[in-house]
Amino acid sequence: MEKAIFKKYEDGYYTFIFDSGLEMIFEEVHPKVLYQYDLRNDPSLLGKSFEIAFTEIFDDSDEDFVIYRIERLQKL
Repeated sequence: MEKAIFKKYEDGYYTFIFDSGLEMIFEEVHPKVLYQYDLRNDPSLLGKSFEIAFTEIFDDSDEDFVIYRIERLQKL
């Protein structure tokens, strides 16, 4: 798991900034994570630090197309 700050949710995309400065946009979130943290509607989570685990899902028809999915999230 890596440390990241939740930046925003907009139009179905979740943006986190990692300690390295890398900004990542996630298109999918495991339902258990959304049950635990209402990233879509809870403004108190913006700017908060989390430990995040994610997977990369590659499209079989286009190897350059990757979807990032949050698998686990733990507020620090």
